[in-house]
Amino acid sequence: MAKANYIGRRKTSTARLYIDEGKGSFLVNSKPIDDYFKTKARLNIARLPLDVTGLDGNYDIKVTVRGGGITGQAGAISLALARALDDLNEDVHSALKEKGLLTRDDRMVERKKYGQPKARKKFQFSKR
Repeated sequence: MAKANYIGRRKTSTARLYIDEGKGSFLVNSKPIDDYFKTKARLNIARLPLDVTGLDGNYDIKVTVRGGGITGQAGAISLALARALDDLNEDVHSALKEKGLLTRDDRMVERKKYGQPKARKKFQFSKR
């Protein structure tokens, strides 16, 4: 089987995932996933599609992720991985869909408005 390429996005992060049948190695930006994500929560988010489908250890996964912060990158990896597993195995679609892993989270940071210090915060108002 040839390597397949999948894209996942979250906030301003973009993950490009290459998947191939193998022994279960998972590299993120040329580092093992355990070294890249220091906290257990981010690691669990990134690996969630493998845990839901029970396909952990069946594929060699290599991810290049750019932009955003650690949480956004974990979400982008999760979406790319879910899309890859859905494409490779037809029978896992319902499990991924049930957990909402095939839907892109389109929430973005709200832009700052002029005349205000932040997106929604206002400068102090003085009546007199």
